Amino acid sequence: MPRPSRQAIYERLDRAVVDLEAMGGLPSLDEMKGIWEDIWQEEAHHSTAMEGNTLVAREVQLLLFEGRATGSKELASYLEVKGYADAALWVYGQAVKGPSTAGVSITELREIHKRVVESAWRFFPPAHLDSKDAPGEFRHTNIEPLRPGLTPPPWTGIRPLLDDWLTKANETGSTVWLAGYQHVIEEFAEVHAAFERIHPFNDGNGRVGRLVLNLLLVRSGYPPAVIHKKTRDSYLDGLRRADEGDPGLLGEVLARSVKHGIDRFLIPGLAGDHRYVPFSALTDMGFTHNALVLAAKRGRLQATQANGQWYSSRKCVEDYRQSRYSRD
Repeated sequence: MPRPSRQAIYERLDRAVVDLEAMGGLPSLDEMKGIWEDIWQEEAHHSTAMEGNTLVAREVQLLLFEGRATGSKELASYLEVKGYADAALWVYGQAVKGPSTAGVSITELREIHKRVVESAWRFFPPAHLDSKDAPGEFRHTNIEPLRPGLTPPPWTGIRPLLDDWLTKANETGSTVWLAGYQHVIEEFAEVHAAFERIHPFNDGNGRVGRLVLNLLLVRSGYPPAVIHKKTRDSYLDGLRRADEGDPGLLGEVLARSVKHGIDRFLIPGLAGDHRYVPFSALTDMGFTHNALVLAAKRGRLQATQANGQWYSSRKCVEDYRQSRYSRD
């Protein structure tokens, strides 16, 4: 199957957002705690794994929901995941309070960093840490190049650069995207890459940057972008290209991640068993998208097609599954 074009990826995201809005948009943490907990667990696992954390998904689940540090990993690994999860839960709570809290502030940047690193730094502070670089404090030293050709700015210039960054970040997502213009997801990509270039903290900038990105996304009506560890190479390549002035690849990574959250967690959780949803939100039931389309075209799965997209319900898919068993 040919790789979809960038425009097609963005159009699929836009369609998923429309479907989500038809169901009332992002729910509050109180309304749909289970949905947010699933996103929370997935994000804590993958975002820390991107930085080299070795806890597997089951270990993360037991740590977050039962407080059990299973397995034989180093204590630092558990503390990193727990710190990130605490910060993510705080971000979700702040982000869904409403449009009056759009954007992000310096105070929130500091708080996110503090929550991400504090528990791990208490026992395992980075060897290169300056004595003034406490959790939540911007760095007081210069750092080595992130890669050839990209050196973060001197520590003395961090605050003015962050002030400019905040102005840009707090404008992102505020305008309607029109055909022929840059898609809003690429604006988020540019903002995210710019934060990573500044590298305002001595350590933890990748984790903090992804949480800040998700704070901005949720405040703009999108679910968090959970970037899976298997896409790490594309994500890093996207950051590099964005630094060179092309945010497109990073925009694709973010678009796919956001759409995955809508399809995997939000629409199924909001729709229940009987409401019709896109086939992409039903593939967790053991059928591929193509298999569902084939069943619908053959009249074996109750479904409908609108605007080029197929829809059915979890109940209909389960009925189709049972009918297949009865024929065997």
